[in-house]
Amino acid sequence: MNRPAPRFGANIGADGIRFSVWSDAARRVWVSIFDNDGARELQRIELESQGDGVHSIFASGLKSGTRYGFRADGDYAQEQGLWFDPDKLLMDPYAVAIDLPYVFDQRLSARRGEGGDTASLMPKAVATALPKPISPPPPLFKPGGLIYEVPVRAFTMLHPEIPKEQRGTIAALAHPAVIKHLQKLGVGAVELMPITAWIDERHLPPLGLTNAWGYNPVTFMALDPRLAPGGIAELRETVAALREAGIGVILDLVFNHTGESDELGPTLSLRGLDNQAYYRHGPDGRLVNDTGTGNTLACDRPVVQEMVLDTLRHFVRHSGVDGFRFDLAPILGRTESGFDADAPLLKAMSEDAELADRVMIAEPWDIGPGGYQLGNFKPPFLEWNDKYRDDVRRFWRGDRGMIGGMATRLAGSSDVFAGKRTRSVNFIAAHDGMTLADLTAYERKHNEANGEQNRDGHNENLSWNNGVEGASDDPKVIEQRRHDLRALLATLFASRGTIMLTAGDEFGRTQRGNNNAYAQDNEITWLDWAGRDIELEDYAATLATLRRSNSFSHEVSFLTGNPLSESTFPDVQWLSENGQELDAQSWNDPERQRLTMVLGQGEGISRRISILINGDRRATVFSLPARDGFQWRPLPPSNDIRVVENGLLVSGRSLVFVDEIKVDVS
Repeated sequence: MNRPAPRFGANIGADGIRFSVWSDAARRVWVSIFDNDGARELQRIELESQGDGVHSIFASGLKSGTRYGFRADGDYAQEQGLWFDPDKLLMDPYAVAIDLPYVFDQRLSARRGEGGDTASLMPKAVATALPKPISPPPPLFKPGGLIYEVPVRAFTMLHPEIPKEQRGTIAALAHPAVIKHLQKLGVGAVELMPITAWIDERHLPPLGLTNAWGYNPVTFMALDPRLAPGGIAELRETVAALREAGIGVILDLVFNHTGESDELGPTLSLRGLDNQAYYRHGPDGRLVNDTGTGNTLACDRPVVQEMVLDTLRHFVRHSGVDGFRFDLAPILGRTESGFDADAPLLKAMSEDAELADRVMIAEPWDIGPGGYQLGNFKPPFLEWNDKYRDDVRRFWRGDRGMIGGMATRLAGSSDVFAGKRTRSVNFIAAHDGMTLADLTAYERKHNEANGEQNRDGHNENLSWNNGVEGASDDPKVIEQRRHDLRALLATLFASRGTIMLTAGDEFGRTQRGNNNAYAQDNEITWLDWAGRDIELEDYAATLATLRRSNSFSHEVSFLTGNPLSESTFPDVQWLSENGQELDAQSWNDPERQRLTMVLGQGEGISRRISILINGDRRATVFSLPARDGFQWRPLPPSNDIRVVENGLLVSGRSLVFVDEIKVDVS
């Protein structure tokens, strides 16, 4: 396939490099060329205006590996959104590699004429001859599979089998020990938390903290050198190794804001090139803050749309990823009048020849007006489903009146998603919030280590502590938490549609109650591989095997309650623990904590599988509808169920699986 290169950035030719950048408001633009160490500015070349905001120059004699940055001049009036300052070295928005990580320095935020030249404070873009584009095969990941959310650095920093020099990098994900673990869990795709270059928020350095998550980007194509010292080639090789093992890769990308933050933030790239064009502004000229981070990318502007699309194509062409997850995705569809599911950028992403078959996942909320858009994105977008998260947590916490909500979430959230198929990404815990284990051990957040007197992070986590806040050596408390964790994991793997598990939740990772650990690049977030709960991990792996071998949950079509074709049974029945159909009174009983979901399975739905849910602390005997010549048997994992004379005894706080087998009467 003949793919044209992006028209901006540093395009390397046989005799030199063409530098191109967009700014509609700048009067003059230069490219600064630096020595091989990026320490000394060798020359400053003024770009020529090509019209329509394009500035470009061909610099002969330069080659791959050249360090460079842009500078721009024009009016300086912050109150009008004009930030031009030629003393600010600016990162190329199309840089595909940088030589150093970003480091926050207050001088980067200085007003014009006050802070001096910032070249010594900035990483330099590295002109890079990219490898030949690949023609990626269709994505391995299919809706209904398991997504495994991975913070690259935290995931591998303490892994004993990974060489120390490789820990914390993308390359470490291709290590055989990591791949073995992913295969054990039946992972369909790893979702890598941000790996493009980011900068610390300005309040972190005085606290001795650093951003550990990466949701504060500066460059959209250039990988962070700390995570990918081998650059795009490292990502490409890791994607290939995972793909060979049957595992896809999804990149978590941030196109809603940048690390330039509010009017007190640093000038690093877009702000110095054309602040008014790249960011949204209100009628008063102030930056719009629909993201909670100080600025909002203007994704309704053609130049921003072009940059986003070029970035997505870059990663598909040069690394072969399966797809993308979009942080605060309503920003991508925001116009002057609010969110539009048919906004030009969203439509272009879905229709682009190189992107249309990629997996697209929206985090369907931001904090701007009308920012909650769960269910309102259009296919093929999948969506993070916080209603699933909250209803499942409420049910297992023991809240009253949650049986209907639990059933709806297990069945794919038809109340949220229109059509015949669910687009839900079901999750109970994610990077943002408490870990799965902490949900059962901390009733309150404990963010003291973040240096903000525990004021940051969500106050309502729908969590519980089983009578003891935090760690406990009480055998009764420990056993209750084990039941809770098994129930939460079983619920996730039983749920219809795509499911997402955050790395380490399968073996009981804890953040000591910290529900906003974005600034903890330390053992609070680093996965404790040596101390992991192997029994719980094996339980999760057994659930994964069960899910792969049965269609009850990874299907994405909605259930109807009706027989299909010549089938004997309806595709779903909802029963009480005594085997009777639930009536309206039972559904509305606020004290009801038990439920049976009977699913028709197989060709013609000639087989049945049942999911038995006991939200009570007491063990309960469940009865199931009988059929001549068949009997019900527990399916592994069977820690919480056993056959008794009058039915199936399900332990308190458990979700278990049984299926119907033919009895040999010979």
